[in-house]
Amino acid sequence: MSTDTFEKTSLSWEVSQFQQQIGEWIEYQFDRFQNSVPNLSPDWRISPWLSNLLILLFWLILAGFLAFVVWRLWLEFSPYIYSWLSGGKNAADAANKNRAHDLSVALLLERSQEFYRQGNYREACRCLYLAILQHLHDIKLVPHKFSRTDGEYLQLLRSTVTPVQPYETLITTHEQLCFGNAEILPENYQQCQQAYQEIINQEV
Repeated sequence: MSTDTFEKTSLSWEVSQFQQQIGEWIEYQFDRFQNSVPNLSPDWRISPWLSNLLILLFWLILAGFLAFVVWRLWLEFSPYIYSWLSGGKNAADAANKNRAHDLSVALLLERSQEFYRQGNYREACRCLYLAILQHLHDIKLVPHKFSRTDGEYLQLLRSTVTPVQPYETLITTHEQLCFGNAEILPENYQQCQQAYQEIINQEV
């Protein structure tokens, strides 16, 4: 007999023994109850079907209690779980932003055009977004920061540049790419490209 088979048999045996002990405990309690009530017939004994029913009720009560405990733990810790899961997504997005530091603006614009020609408008818009972040880093207006969110970028830009609307176009489109299910169309890319040109022309 293999070790795995032995372990499974042993566990099954332990569960069977535990169930038997529960049945014997219930029967013992009924015997005590019988002895404490002299009016009952001395031949009265708990029937097997009643014993099985009580054992079933015991397991149902135990399962209900465990379900209640799990439910309470979920209510208590689910916000932390959701926060951890969304944090992983935000970290991945932030990592994508930081990779823009390794790419030049010209290369990102070239990739954007290439994705556009391929009909991949999502990646084309993303490259324009990364290009503007790299541009902001290059001119030392908003340096790269791993943990900075799109909302924080907008907040910084609203206090430092005018007009901010072209930046809002690029950043809100990027938010749709990451967190929305909306389809990105050629019109969206044209809007992002126009916004990028407006930003560059403002600085000339």
